[in-house]
Amino acid sequence: MQQILTITKRELGAYFGSLMAYMLLILFLGFSGFFTWIYGNDIFFIKQATMMPFFSIAYWTLFFLIPALTMRLFSEENRMGTLKLLLTKPISDLQIIVGKYLATLILIAIALALTLPYVITLANIGNLDFGQVASGYLALLLFSSMYISLGLLTSSLTKNQIVSVLLSLFIGVFFQLIFGMLADGSSGFFGSLLNYLNVNSHFDSMIRGLIDSRDLIYFLGFTFVGLLLTEIMILRKRIA
Repeated sequence: MQQILTITKRELGAYFGSLMAYMLLILFLGFSGFFTWIYGNDIFFIKQATMMPFFSIAYWTLFFLIPALTMRLFSEENRMGTLKLLLTKPISDLQIIVGKYLATLILIAIALALTLPYVITLANIGNLDFGQVASGYLALLLFSSMYISLGLLTSSLTKNQIVSVLLSLFIGVFFQLIFGMLADGSSGFFGSLLNYLNVNSHFDSMIRGLIDSRDLIYFLGFTFVGLLLTEIMILRKRIA
């Protein structure tokens, strides 16, 4: 556990030691605040004390920001040759991966925590459903967890950070859009499978306050698969 914490602190230090963390926080809070309170289907437009506008915009904002956060985690170390040096240390591949994963998830959690004034404001001006709010924040964390693991995987595949971002977005588009589009035109078992793979159906359910074991299994399952495949890729580099 100590090794994981060391890697986590190292990566968090790298985020906050550069502009990456601050850019994420500014962009996330800027987009979420603008579309939650000012423009489009904002809270004042729908005239309800609900966090649904925030959850909807945060969903897409994180989809684009997470690949930018994860692109350097292994790609940069591959390019600079520091990954091979790290692999010679008395630390397992899984501990390295989990440490990097936790650092990114903590950064996302910090970004989400900074939006809690939205909740306080809504609670003071209307009858806010705190159960739905808690479920929505959990959905964002689980959604982020899944895409962080996929971002780690794409980062481990290449030395080029831009390629890592594009691969991550390409995979993400299938979960965000393509599986859902294919499910609409399919029926039977294949249609049900495609609909299950569609991340929207699970996320939409949770932000409405419904926590189903199938949704939890979906997000945690893909997080596990992403981390496992990343470990396989790192193992190949260790023995290469």
